[in-house]
Amino acid sequence: MNNCVLLEELLIKKSQQKRRTSPSNFKVRFFVLTKSKLAYYEHRHGKRRTLKGSVELSRIKCVEIVKSDIIIPCQYKYPFQIVHDNYILYVFAPNRESRQRWVLTLKEETRYNNSLASKCHPDFWLDGKWRCCAQTEKMAAGCVVYDPTKNASKKPLPPTPEDNWKLLLDPREAVVIAIYDYEAQNPQELTLQYNEEYYVIDSSEEHWWLIQDKNGHEGYVPSSYLVEKSPENLQVYEWYNKNISRSKAETLLRDEGREGAFMVRDSRQPGMYTVSVFTKALSTDNNPVIKHYHINETTDFPKRYYLAEKHVFDSIPDLINYHQHNAAGLVTRLRYAVSSWRKQAPITAGLSYGKLVINASELTRVQEIGSGQFGVVYLGYLLDKTKVAIKTIREGAMSEEDFIEEAKVLMKLSHPKLVQLYGVCLEDAPISLVFEFMENGCLSDHLRSQRGSFSRETLLGMCLDVCEGMAYLEQNSVIHRDLAARNCLVGESHVVKVSDFGMSRIVLDDQYTSSTGTKFPVKWSAPEVFSYSNYSTKSDVWSFGVLMWEVFSEGKIPYENRTNAEVVEEINAGFRLYKPKLASKAIYEVMSHCWRMGKDERPSFSFLLFQLSEISEFDV
Repeated sequence: MNNCVLLEELLIKKSQQKRRTSPSNFKVRFFVLTKSKLAYYEHRHGKRRTLKGSVELSRIKCVEIVKSDIIIPCQYKYPFQIVHDNYILYVFAPNRESRQRWVLTLKEETRYNNSLASKCHPDFWLDGKWRCCAQTEKMAAGCVVYDPTKNASKKPLPPTPEDNWKLLLDPREAVVIAIYDYEAQNPQELTLQYNEEYYVIDSSEEHWWLIQDKNGHEGYVPSSYLVEKSPENLQVYEWYNKNISRSKAETLLRDEGREGAFMVRDSRQPGMYTVSVFTKALSTDNNPVIKHYHINETTDFPKRYYLAEKHVFDSIPDLINYHQHNAAGLVTRLRYAVSSWRKQAPITAGLSYGKLVINASELTRVQEIGSGQFGVVYLGYLLDKTKVAIKTIREGAMSEEDFIEEAKVLMKLSHPKLVQLYGVCLEDAPISLVFEFMENGCLSDHLRSQRGSFSRETLLGMCLDVCEGMAYLEQNSVIHRDLAARNCLVGESHVVKVSDFGMSRIVLDDQYTSSTGTKFPVKWSAPEVFSYSNYSTKSDVWSFGVLMWEVFSEGKIPYENRTNAEVVEEINAGFRLYKPKLASKAIYEVMSHCWRMGKDERPSFSFLLFQLSEISEFDV
């Protein structure tokens, strides 16, 4: 009975650092929970699992969700903690549902342990202290009450507890605030009002949440329109720009061009923030200056914040409010908040909740704007108000069944740096996909048409945008297979989004071998693609290196004067593209890493994103 398996799943664990010299790293492990212990195994495809560690359930003191605002440096973004003996095991789940299932099951199995903790730490132990309370003893008593019965039931937890979401929600995530207005599109949805509070009922779907307003009305809304209600959450403030690079921040502030234009953004160091300010006061040769100030924290508890040591505040909003009225050591007071997100609401995942098929009567075609591998692309309008790109599919290019399957894959993918699919139209021939419209066209044309006008910071920002989108695809096991500047689109403020998933396939083992005869662009292709038609996210990484070269050469054609056969021969002989003039040494090194011959030697997109962010901060 004790060996009965309750749960098993691939998760990521952080090293427990049982010795002071132990490295801090992350490993994918196959976790198995039985009635007596939690075990984790090394997992390699096609090979026998090797036990790497285990924890007796009777020795567990605490199991709880970790709530933190730091950047999670691994693929899975939903952490929870298991405190046992004198160690803390941090585990990262692929989604909220998985995390809740593990936490609740572990709580249920350990709720009667004799050695349960009375308090726990809600945040990580990091850099020698607890981020939640700043205590410097790793095994110090927690700072919040631990309730082992919270969300635990008397009956064993079913595999998918779909009818208990009110119980499953972390209470700190249950109340949210709308940061955009949203008008309900069908009876299943709920209208959102900016700055109003709502209660989350069901957050199991990534992009659409079921919520309740203060009058008791329920309905689905885009999850990207909501943020958690918390005194520490800065996302409700227009001046806060999450996950924006230094180079992108400088571009936005220069575009604003007003004295005292400012924003608060995430610093390179997780959990820290930077204030970026535009000023003409320090300008030389009529070139304005952008100053970056790190928001400092006091070492006492509760921590306080300051830019100038004489002016210390209980919260970051209080600090910003003060410096909006007083320069107090800054080059100028903070006058005009600049936002990368407030002016325009994010594109929703699909036209509305649960809707995939768009009626032909809802679409108006205006003009042809291009053609692709599968058909013609038109500029059009959806419901006479939303500009869209209508991509028709040539008869015979793919079956209707394949078309529907591709659309279903696309509808599951939603990210600020991916061109969003609104839906599909099946009524008229040819059938078509309806996408978000990007005003400035494809990246390759944009680079050529404005050649000579781009700063290095702007070009790096474009590469960062593409890398963000590709890191998201990598995380979701999606291979692009045709990544190039021509298949990326440009919006306002040089924002670039990855497009054209006509050749994408979702694969569980991160590898896809194309069928015989499939055409591919040799000059963007990795050696294993043009030699064996073998695609993976690492072949996408090779293509990304070529895309970076396109960007920093402002739209030049790679290997311009060479035939495909010559390119294949030279790449196999070790030849690589030269360093563009606008690329720094550090940027060219990143490109070169993407072009390593062995695919396993190439970096992941998540690591490339880290590298490019570092360059953006220090070495543009």
